[in-house]
Amino acid sequence: MKCPFCGFADSKVVDSRPDKGGATIRRRRECESCGKRFTTHERVEEVLPLVTKRDGRREPFDRMKLVAGVQKACEKRPVSVETIEKLVDRLEIRMQESGEKEVPTTTLGEWVMNDLHGIDQVAYVRFASVYRSFKDINEFMSELQDLLKK
Repeated sequence: MKCPFCGFADSKVVDSRPDKGGATIRRRRECESCGKRFTTHERVEEVLPLVTKRDGRREPFDRMKLVAGVQKACEKRPVSVETIEKLVDRLEIRMQESGEKEVPTTTLGEWVMNDLHGIDQVAYVRFASVYRSFKDINEFMSELQDLLKK
């Protein structure tokens, strides 16, 4: 593992333990050159389905892209990074369990909105406004009225 301080290519593992939930392994490392310590997180690389875009393009699922979109919706809201990570973890599991080779972005977007609805309604509306790309205020108001009914 490359040292983030000096760039040396070798480090030794000082401590290793699973993180909360056991999805990743936290490793404490020490650089063999400068002696500084740093932490890495290891995650099993799982084969996820391709994501089918609205225009028909297909691309590999990008966890960080989804995290960034949810974080943007939750900006300045009382939603922790841990909550966002758990939401994305649930979506990844759901994608794997679906058994599909391709998942449309429309499906992913609906899953995110369903989860956000139970976490933070303002974040839900923000995500929905970008995801559904409302054309005018009437479409936006219709979504808000549906939210109020629920």
